[in-house]
Amino acid sequence: MNRLLTYILLLPLLLSTTAAEAQERKVENRPYTDLRPFHFGVIIGAHFQDLELNNVGPVTLTDQDGNEYVSVVSVDQDRWDPGFQVGVLGELRLGNHLAFRLAPVLYFGTRHLTFLNLSKTADDGTPTEVRQNLKSVYIGAVADVIFSAKRFNNHRPYVVAGVTPMLNLTSRDNDYLRLNKSDIFASIGMGCDFYLPFFKFRPELKFMYGLSNCLDKGHATRIQDVNKLPYSSAADKARSKMICLSLYFE
Repeated sequence: MNRLLTYILLLPLLLSTTAAEAQERKVENRPYTDLRPFHFGVIIGAHFQDLELNNVGPVTLTDQDGNEYVSVVSVDQDRWDPGFQVGVLGELRLGNHLAFRLAPVLYFGTRHLTFLNLSKTADDGTPTEVRQNLKSVYIGAVADVIFSAKRFNNHRPYVVAGVTPMLNLTSRDNDYLRLNKSDIFASIGMGCDFYLPFFKFRPELKFMYGLSNCLDKGHATRIQDVNKLPYSSAADKARSKMICLSLYFE
């Protein structure tokens, strides 16, 4: 799987080399833009979020009367939920094909979680269903290394990899599940530079995966409503995943 992903990401560079041999030279827009040691830009885009949750299975809880009981609740984010991001960037030229990019970015989104209470069923035997909209606003410090192919005419494909530490700005105490204040993502992606007469336009597709357990495991111990305990105790681990399509204007 890792080898296949590497081939997919390197494919734009191979196609660029082939295209360079087959096409004719044209007048280049902004021919010296990549020679600048440092430049700035803005970012807008859309993304899809997912939360990979680990369900714990049966747990023993205590109700408000002090009686113990066994609860079985499963939780899942059963779809990729959309969001959007905005930010600014600064890019440092490291060589003819290498660059380092640092970008503070704001990510806005909502995760829709579905809880199935298997120990509390309806008359027809189906589990009781509870839903939660887990809103999220992250501020991330994107640190990427970019490897670009040789420019041909007015386009230049590239691959990118990096890490993104993130800070969660929204977290509510009355939610069934709560995420930690911080997380860190590893990312890999690909894109292409398009040199227009007045600026450089760069669409980029990136895959991001959380490296840490982002679930606040102590949240269940702070829940005051005992009726929420079965749902707050349903999972013990969570990892965030994102697919981002970003548009850079430099």
